[in-house]
Amino acid sequence: IVFAGVPHAQIHTIDTAAAEAAPGVIAVLTAKDVPVNEYGLAMFDQPVLCGPGSTPQAARVRWEADHIALVIAETQAQAEAAAQRITLDYTALPIVTDPTKAMQPDAPLLHPYEFNGFPYGTRDITSNVLHSYRIKSGDLAAGFAAADVVVEATYHTHAQEHAFLQPEAGVAQVLPDGRIEVTCAGQWMHEERQLIAHALGLPEEQIVVRHATIGGAFGGREDISIQIVLALAAWKTGRPVKTVWSREESIVGHHKRHPYTIWAKWGATRDGKIVAAQMDATGDAGAYAYTSTKVLGNAIMSCLGPYEIPHVLVDARTVYTNNCPSGAFRGFGGPQG
Repeated sequence: IVFAGVPHAQIHTIDTAAAEAAPGVIAVLTAKDVPVNEYGLAMFDQPVLCGPGSTPQAARVRWEADHIALVIAETQAQAEAAAQRITLDYTALPIVTDPTKAMQPDAPLLHPYEFNGFPYGTRDITSNVLHSYRIKSGDLAAGFAAADVVVEATYHTHAQEHAFLQPEAGVAQVLPDGRIEVTCAGQWMHEERQLIAHALGLPEEQIVVRHATIGGAFGGREDISIQIVLALAAWKTGRPVKTVWSREESIVGHHKRHPYTIWAKWGATRDGKIVAAQMDATGDAGAYAYTSTKVLGNAIMSCLGPYEIPHVLVDARTVYTNNCPSGAFRGFGGPQG
């Protein structure tokens, strides 16, 4: 699996001729080989393979570990050697790594295209804000006026690596009855099956997903990593295939815990009653949605705690950046909130 190696770029061409001619190489697959080049747990905002020959959305990379090609060879060493022969012609685009700056009107846009499956009405393609929520109750000004004590502060949480014992690894094959079988570690078996079938343009009953007993996940296997490309490689070649990521590839190539910046203001009476709370939260979704909208919902549900507060205003949003995508991690928004 060849990573882009650049965080934001428009790809004009991918030259795979030298890789295809390398010793032991069976096939080199690019975006043009993916029947339906899109996927995502919450919405279809991510290409299976980035590059030309597919959709406008897929012709751009937004993160250094976007996949641009698959090299299928007789041995891992031959595949790695051939991958070094792939060359890209691309135009580097401005990057944005701070979600606050990503919300500015002049920020480079990561997703200036419509994509399928957006579940929240009409998406604003002129903004990097993926989604936002608001909680409002009571009269905030009156609440703070009634408070004897008011405190406020800004808090930052950071990205975190899952560091599960087994890196991403799996095998795939075409079964004698024509179905495609993928065996790997994962957390969403049925969703993986659906997404593989969607990307390959096949009925779901043509896909078999098996999850092995593996060394940990902690949310780190909720999103797709190798599942679709394994199925694609087996399907296109008709041969059994496997891939095993190195620890470096795993750390670069899979999602992390969401970084958040939260400003909070609390008002309370001297007898210990919280009468008002106001918060503003911004989450870094990274390059693609993954489970960011769901984590955002949990974070704002958690930030007020288990208290009955009569006057509340919470504004929160999750924002696209050129950082590694953020996704599920134990607590799923609770630690941030």
